[in-house]
Amino acid sequence: MPGRIIDGIHKCGSSNPVMVLDEVDKLSMSYNGDPASALLEVLDPEQNFSFTDHYLNVPFDLSDVLFICTANTLDTIPEPLLNRMEVIPFQGYTPIEKQRIAREHLLPRAMQAVGIPEGALSVPDETIGAIIEDYTREAGVRGLKKRMDQLCRSAAATLVDDPAAAITVLPSMLQELMDMSPVRRKHVPESARPGIVTGLAWTPVGGDILYIQTLLTKGSGKITVTGQLGDVMKESAEIAVSLVKAMLPEQAQTLSKSDLHIHVPDGATPKDGPSAGITLTTALASQLTGCAVPPDVAMTGEVSLQGDVNPIGGLPEKLMAAQRAGVKRAFIPKDNLDDLKDVAEEVKQALEITPVSTVQEVLAALGLPIATPFEMAV
Repeated sequence: MPGRIIDGIHKCGSSNPVMVLDEVDKLSMSYNGDPASALLEVLDPEQNFSFTDHYLNVPFDLSDVLFICTANTLDTIPEPLLNRMEVIPFQGYTPIEKQRIAREHLLPRAMQAVGIPEGALSVPDETIGAIIEDYTREAGVRGLKKRMDQLCRSAAATLVDDPAAAITVLPSMLQELMDMSPVRRKHVPESARPGIVTGLAWTPVGGDILYIQTLLTKGSGKITVTGQLGDVMKESAEIAVSLVKAMLPEQAQTLSKSDLHIHVPDGATPKDGPSAGITLTTALASQLTGCAVPPDVAMTGEVSLQGDVNPIGGLPEKLMAAQRAGVKRAFIPKDNLDDLKDVAEEVKQALEITPVSTVQEVLAALGLPIATPFEMAV
């Protein structure tokens, strides 16, 4: 709307307020104008000392205003506008943090909203943990708040019929009370098979694990890549094939007589990014050598054509997903060691984190044989 900035300053009655611009990643351009272009002048300290509002059409000094913008993703924010901001990333909540938030804030607020008296509803910690683990899938607590509200509404309906009842919600009662099935989460399989390796991926809801699957069949050297992969991930698969051919020249001869199929489930979910390079390479090496990689071992890292493991982003979310899925050991790029300070302590204590700088270190640690030194093969 025209004049929203000046109108906000007028309402608060101060020329140096803190002004929050919520969800700036959802700005859209229409026939009414382009809000992102207007914000370029509003947020630029070199220009906003004489900001001219098109509603009042008089200059106003915005240099004393502290602007705080929020966004769920940086991808949709125009680059010129993003350059005028200082980005402060916030990590997702850990399950322990979510449980404390639910116990101390969300549950009391939900009980008060529906009029449940104190002592009439008891929700043990194991029940809250089950809601977090099985009925939500997010980095924040918005979905957890909805589940708490839903639980309290169900309890309130019971108390209307029997006001003297004392309700204790057990984990086994959740599916009936909330009238929904648990969210399916990926967990590491119990058995290991050659050609299947666990990878780590970043998602907008925190992080997830994915299984890189490879399969060799009789053929003429054709390579098929499936799983709705983006261009970057397809290139990582091509680099992985070249690396394996260089590191395992004897086993790689079978590639010319076979068809290779690389699949990244789930097939209906689009995926892209370079951080699966190390996982793709390890899966191909496992398939060619016949040596299975333990399913509770996960890895993330970009791979160069020289076999170097390059740094990636989203490490805290990826390690949190690994710990949630039952992973015991995680390989990360050595250049990401500084990012471990942002990882929750309970996550670091549950995982054996191994930093690596080359693909050879990963294969050697997993016991996969390398027929020829990589430098000699090249």
